Amino acid sequence: DSDNSYRIPLSNEIVLKGHTKVVSALAVDHSGSRVLSGSYDYSVRMYDFQGMNSRLASFRQLEPFEGHQVRSLSWSPTADRFLCVTGSAQAKIYDRDGLTLGEFVKGDMYIRDLKNTKGHISGLTCGEWHPKAKETILTSSEDGSLRIWDVSDFKSQKQVIKPKLARPGRVPVTTCAWNHDGKYIAGGIGDGSIQIWNIKPGWGSRPDIHVEKGHEDDITGLKFSSDGQILLSRSTDGTLKQLIFTGTSVEREGTSGGLLCFYDRKKLELVSRVGISPTCSVVQCYWHGKLNQVLATVGDKKQGGTHILYDPTLSERGALVCVARAPR
Repeated sequence: DSDNSYRIPLSNEIVLKGHTKVVSALAVDHSGSRVLSGSYDYSVRMYDFQGMNSRLASFRQLEPFEGHQVRSLSWSPTADRFLCVTGSAQAKIYDRDGLTLGEFVKGDMYIRDLKNTKGHISGLTCGEWHPKAKETILTSSEDGSLRIWDVSDFKSQKQVIKPKLARPGRVPVTTCAWNHDGKYIAGGIGDGSIQIWNIKPGWGSRPDIHVEKGHEDDITGLKFSSDGQILLSRSTDGTLKQLIFTGTSVEREGTSGGLLCFYDRKKLELVSRVGISPTCSVVQCYWHGKLNQVLATVGDKKQGGTHILYDPTLSERGALVCVARAPR
């Protein structure tokens, strides 16, 4: 089987159910024992492979901000806490068991200069915990800024970054990411540009790298490769730049449904694709290195789930632990 030279685990599948709308956010801790899923049903569900049997029920459900969709979830580097970003202006921090530790302040929307507000003034779009520093997080917002925060101080951000724009105004920042060692941050800007900042002493808002026409439409995802050589971007313009694997949306007249597509990084050739849902788009996906299992979230206005693909011969722990454990 030529697919297996890439060790893609596709032979088996389970689905973590429970959400009543599309699953829009996904985070798996580094050890691969806990999965967080967030949804447009305003809730976050917490799953634990060690504690689950084959019913695959979540052990906790949270509603971080009433009436606000969950947009991204991110574990701290030690996995003792996680960050939850919703469509509200305030990110929240929880401990490993889902107890609220605090929420970041909202800025004063009547202050014109974003640099002078203590926090975001409109809905968040994305957020990610620093890969190494356990006290630092990054958020992006519809207010046109990225902000770096210290988790021990919920009252004000440490740094406000305003992207470079062709003309004055407020253009939303649709997504953000740290590189693997936290020395760079990247933002996807509503004007289609990708901007990268090097975090060094005395740095400011001027981007070190500015890809002006990165995409023709909203940038929906940015990820640095683990060796730091490549930045991947995905957009609603239908293109991927330098991609390894991605989920696809359902096409109106199409018959294929939501897919996962795997590409060879050097040749940029499609090496494998697998259907996840006949009727729903794939929203978030994550390939966990330790478990060698692929997670993909889907859903619509009525239900949402997290599909986990694995192969008993290639994968370890994770889904294999609870599938073996029949309900009592």
